[in-house]
Amino acid sequence: MTHNVPNRNWSYPTAIKFGVGRIAELAEHCRASGIHKPLLVTDRALASLPITAAALDQLEAAGLGRAMFSDVDANPTEINMAAGIAVFKAGGHDGVIGFGGGSALDLGKMIALMADQPAGLTVWELEDIGDWWTRADRAAIKPTIAVPTTAGTGSEVGRAGVLTNSVTHKKKIIWHPDLMAAVVICDPALTVGMPKFITAGTGMDALAHCLEAYCSPHYHPMGQGIALEGMRLVFENLPKVYANPNDLDARAHMMSAAAMGAVAFQKGLGAIHSLSHPIGAVYNTHHGTTNAVVMPMVLEFNRAAIEDKIKAAAAYLGFDGGFAGFHDQIMELRTLLSIPETLSAMGVQFADLDMLTEMALEDPSCGGNPVEMTAANTRALFDACM
Repeated sequence: MTHNVPNRNWSYPTAIKFGVGRIAELAEHCRASGIHKPLLVTDRALASLPITAAALDQLEAAGLGRAMFSDVDANPTEINMAAGIAVFKAGGHDGVIGFGGGSALDLGKMIALMADQPAGLTVWELEDIGDWWTRADRAAIKPTIAVPTTAGTGSEVGRAGVLTNSVTHKKKIIWHPDLMAAVVICDPALTVGMPKFITAGTGMDALAHCLEAYCSPHYHPMGQGIALEGMRLVFENLPKVYANPNDLDARAHMMSAAAMGAVAFQKGLGAIHSLSHPIGAVYNTHHGTTNAVVMPMVLEFNRAAIEDKIKAAAAYLGFDGGFAGFHDQIMELRTLLSIPETLSAMGVQFADLDMLTEMALEDPSCGGNPVEMTAANTRALFDACM
């Protein structure tokens, strides 16, 4: 019997505790996950905020200690990881709470992954290539709890972390199935204090994940459906939270969209991410904002391959005008959120475009782009984004 059904491996996320006030369950979920001495990993900006102090207060009151590591760059490196592991070991910790945006969640996962691995194994040997993940000692991976405080990366439901090599300035995706958080706490109240530009950038990151997953040619019908509904939630709710940071209903919908984007992109990412990863690594730009800058140009780049799909999405989203109408909605959203119009406006230099093109073609996101990326068309795409 002949058939065209592909063989694919799918994974659906972990337990998600969703709702306003659910952060109050943090200590209880630590205990249930076998964590008795957690290290809370967050970023420098969050370290001094009341929401972080409240989480630490709760852990301390429950007899779980009060330990925090916050030396986390916007694009975390192996240097940040090594510093975190040193704190983890010195404190005798047995698990990690990732608390913050994608940077803190990713680095928390990396600390949990590498803190107890055998000497000699480097994190770069666990890059998301083939079966490299099998090099890790599974028994040595520490449990994690993920608490997002932004609505963007969806790292809380992922089994990977992005780490920037401080020497080569290349972003690498480190993957292991056991990096999935034991529990995710999605409390929209934690996102209320985000600065407006972070609300905008992280929200556009969620949209980029949903859009690229939806357009990817790979077969994953669950991801396809999740991506489409995720896009609807972003278009309807990102303008609301940008205008009124205290709109908890819209904040909740954005948290859902962020998690949905990261579930959906198991189907694939594409040129938006393969361009933004090297730019972020070289220029230290905000990832979601960079995605937003290149999004309309990548949409045009892929038009021949995705026009029918985008027409269908536009109809579902209630946008008139098919592909052009969808493109216009993205342009309007970028303007509303004060996203820079070009990569030049973000400080990217023409002199670096050949190097960035080479790095983009090495990025694993390339494989999910609907149009095959070559040195010539990728360089032309960078020019268009300038």
